[in-house]
Amino acid sequence: MIKIYFFVSILFFVLQSGFSQTEKLISGKVLHEQFPVEKVEIANFSSKKVTITNAAGEFSILVKAGDELIFISKNHDIKKIVLDQKTIDKNNLIISLILKPEQLKEVLITKMPSIKLNTDKAYEQGKLDKLALEKAARSLKTGVYNGSIENGVDFFRVAGMILDLFRKEKEEVKKSSPKIEFTALAKSTCDQKFYIETLKLKPEEIPLFLQFCDADPKSKTLIENSNVLSMMDFLSTKNIEFKKL
Repeated sequence: MIKIYFFVSILFFVLQSGFSQTEKLISGKVLHEQFPVEKVEIANFSSKKVTITNAAGEFSILVKAGDELIFISKNHDIKKIVLDQKTIDKNNLIISLILKPEQLKEVLITKMPSIKLNTDKAYEQGKLDKLALEKAARSLKTGVYNGSIENGVDFFRVAGMILDLFRKEKEEVKKSSPKIEFTALAKSTCDQKFYIETLKLKPEEIPLFLQFCDADPKSKTLIENSNVLSMMDFLSTKNIEFKKL
């Protein structure tokens, strides 16, 4: 009887220890200045599990001791915490986010030159063509152009001018689109704390490490379609290779 009791006690202890290492559902709330923040992505960097806050800023996610949670919001700074067993047992996470500083977008203001007609008929016809071109181009863009050309303007000449106008606009859009470099994207996505504390890199090693990552063709894919979690996962994988050099 004593042996059976002893065996049951050991089995209970083993099972209890095993459960303590398994994941546990933890709940919490994300706030900004005491107001709930909805649609915040919460990513468990260790297990790659992801959830999102509701309208009340509340969330639940499976975790275990030692897991790192990352809180990602479009309008707030990224927040990262490492969970210990005491915090998990308390099961009442309150996360405060800091609002990102507002950045004003560039506004380009252009002034249309005034049109004055003189006695030169060829000059007048050119101005009329330009007015008809602008009117036709606006109508084509809005999808309500009725096909009419006023003031006896040559349709074929105006059609050619419209094509040239659209071609130039397309070329200007291509020129104005800045090329994003991987190094700049990686620095803006992950702060220096991530490189030093998570990847265990020295500050002077970070530029060399980012050049090493940039040489990988996969970095170009991240430039086209990047998010915080995929960037961190890529950098963590490359860090293992970098440490072997």
